Amino acid sequence: MTLVIGLTGGIASGKSTVANMLIEKGITVIDADIIAKQAVEKGMPAYRQIIDEFGEDILLSNGDIDRKKLGALVFTNEQKRLALNAIVHPAVRQEMLKRRDEAVANREAFVVLDIPLLFESKLESLVDKIIVVSVTKELQLERLMKRNQLTEEEAVSRIRSQMPLEEKTARADQVIDNSGTLEETKRQLDEIMNSWA
Repeated sequence: MTLVIGLTGGIASGKSTVANMLIEKGITVIDADIIAKQAVEKGMPAYRQIIDEFGEDILLSNGDIDRKKLGALVFTNEQKRLALNAIVHPAVRQEMLKRRDEAVANREAFVVLDIPLLFESKLESLVDKIIVVSVTKELQLERLMKRNQLTEEEAVSRIRSQMPLEEKTARADQVIDNSGTLEETKRQLDEIMNSWA
């Protein structure tokens, strides 16, 4: 029996760090962000739909979608964000389920769906258990500004476009506090995985 785990958290909370720790354990991690990037590449159905919706202005000179430009559009406009999600999410969901079902068919003990917007997209039904990676508000803001080279205002607007971390942690089966050292994060993850084995 495969346990399907949903891994989520806020932007810049350290979810990727935890995902990498799981991969090091030999656990299959299906990353929604990677699948979403592939879904909007040239030649994919979502690519054409995005251009039809947002216009040729969002393209780079080589014809690829300018992710920065598109991001700036959708992070400040709820309508545009919903329109983009309506295009990308179904394609991503289909691919994630295909990979999840392969892991289940292979009788893997665990398979992890790494979905940043698990709750926002109402995808809880795809998983058996949910781990939320959390950090303090101050640390989240600091990490996001540093990682994405954003102003405080830009970072705050991205954080606010997601469900508050407190709400996510309240809905989790387990929470990993990633405000401390990597060793502390790893220890919490090990305890959770051992309790679910």
